Amino acid sequence: MSTIGVFALQGNVREHVAMLQQVGVEAVPVRRPEELARVDAMVLPGGESTTMDKLARAFELFEPLQKRIAEGMPVFGTCAGMIMLANEITGGIEGQETLGGLDVTVRRNAFGRQVDSFEADLDFPTLGPDFDTPYHAVFIRAPWVERVGQGVEVLSTVRTGPAAGRIVAVRHDRLLATSFHPEMTGDARLHGYFAELVRSL
Repeated sequence: MSTIGVFALQGNVREHVAMLQQVGVEAVPVRRPEELARVDAMVLPGGESTTMDKLARAFELFEPLQKRIAEGMPVFGTCAGMIMLANEITGGIEGQETLGGLDVTVRRNAFGRQVDSFEADLDFPTLGPDFDTPYHAVFIRAPWVERVGQGVEVLSTVRTGPAAGRIVAVRHDRLLATSFHPEMTGDARLHGYFAELVRSL
């Protein structure tokens, strides 16, 4: 059985672990390099991307994570996790670095501050019959994707409103990223999709 780790230094760790267990995979919190070495894939949860960067360095997890991603480890980044995976960010603080690996440009806090958090139904037309019904997404100080590189698949965009057409879910090979918090809805379809991706390798 595949084991999926959840970056456990900040964010909704328990919720992601519970969703992964719901779709039948072993899920464990990861705080140390030796714990990272024992997992087949990772989830980078929402949180605060600059704080996640600092904590990953403090716990000596940044470089091992970066190396595993470069070697092809599957990763699912949600909200701040999407920012951490992006090769390029706009709206970041001076000196902010990312783990990289995903050839996109992400705008940090693109939808606004905490007061501008919102919920929306999204379509995932390329993900098959499991996604025939809309996915109800929760956005909290969320980023969006402003540029996708070659080979990056756009999975979903905002349907309506002032942000209509903005890219909020992408996949490039073994890397999956969403602007929103899939662990907060009770809908485990995206965790199941990621689990199947990991099992298929």
